[in-house]
Amino acid sequence: MAVTTDGSQISLLRRDRQLRPDWLLLISYAALSALGLLMIYTASAPRLEALGVSPTRELEQQAAFLLIGFMAFGVVSLIKLATIRPWVSAIYLGSIVTLVLVLSPLGSSVKGAQRWMQLGPIRFQPSEIAKLAVILALAALLAAAARPMRWDRVARAVALVALPAVLIFLQPDLGTMLTFGFIAGIMVFVAGATWRQMAALVVAGLIGTVALFQVGAIKEYQITRLTAFLDPVSDVLNTQYNQYQSQIAIGTGGLFGKGLFNGTQTNLRFVPEQSSDFIFTAVGEQLGFVGSLLVLVLFGVLIWRVLVSAANASDRFGQLVSTGVAALLAFHVFVNVGMTVRLMPVTGLPLPFMSSGGTVFVMMSVALGLAHSTWMRRPTLPIERSAAP
Repeated sequence: MAVTTDGSQISLLRRDRQLRPDWLLLISYAALSALGLLMIYTASAPRLEALGVSPTRELEQQAAFLLIGFMAFGVVSLIKLATIRPWVSAIYLGSIVTLVLVLSPLGSSVKGAQRWMQLGPIRFQPSEIAKLAVILALAALLAAAARPMRWDRVARAVALVALPAVLIFLQPDLGTMLTFGFIAGIMVFVAGATWRQMAALVVAGLIGTVALFQVGAIKEYQITRLTAFLDPVSDVLNTQYNQYQSQIAIGTGGLFGKGLFNGTQTNLRFVPEQSSDFIFTAVGEQLGFVGSLLVLVLFGVLIWRVLVSAANASDRFGQLVSTGVAALLAFHVFVNVGMTVRLMPVTGLPLPFMSSGGTVFVMMSVALGLAHSTWMRRPTLPIERSAAP
């Protein structure tokens, strides 16, 4: 119970009896998911048909993932973050265990990267689970931090992120490792880190990056991939092939696009990984600038609503969880779309809710559900915010 200035009592649980969903968040989430399903079908059907298999195979698989993701989002939205908080340590440790196991013989290697695990008919990517685990663990650690933040708290936050980041680097998966750094930086700043502390983190990150290059931890092909996008005419048949074809697909889409199933780059399968990492090229070619802009607007609305959830959270834990989710979505969208138009190097980060893949869709849905749970239990009165732990 909370006591107002006039002595009357207000139940802090009252808002839970009147859960108020964020309709803008729900609409943008559903629209992106549906549009992603359509793009996956148009991008995969010509290839599958040429292979002599059902052209709807990837569509059906992704539709199943979408259904599971929607259910996960709904369930998590109904759970109080206070209920999840005591389990954060177990979730974090569990994710570390899976990251270790994926590097063992239990992990599956695809195209030189050992990032997947197979449990019977279920194949999942532990690094996607680790993203959510790190957000929850950081939120729990930083929620109790004083303002301004103490240096030992900053060091603990760095150590918490460094362990899964190193394990993911060994897979190797540079894109996800960079995601951890961005999420940690945003959450530490929002939690009350000083400018001196933030500067120290940036300098430490730069020194660490240089050290990785100096000791040869970053392989030659990774360096080539990270730098090749800076020279748009070098090696377009090898290292630049993906982005070169991506630019052609998006550029030929024009203002309104060529229409569904009418994209030559898509139909002739010139863009590799088009239903996953390069799904945005299918949007650009078939729906044009207008369709691409619509996708970006929907992502903008989604991230905005998650930030609004953070701003209206009843406690610091909920605020930091929503902040971490917004950082996760923003980084993925910026890097993925930037990759397709040669503003960023190819890192393998999927486009949330649109790229094919079960683990990423379900875990992104769970993350969005956490932010939505925070919004639905936002305080209705200032006294509720001040009384909440």
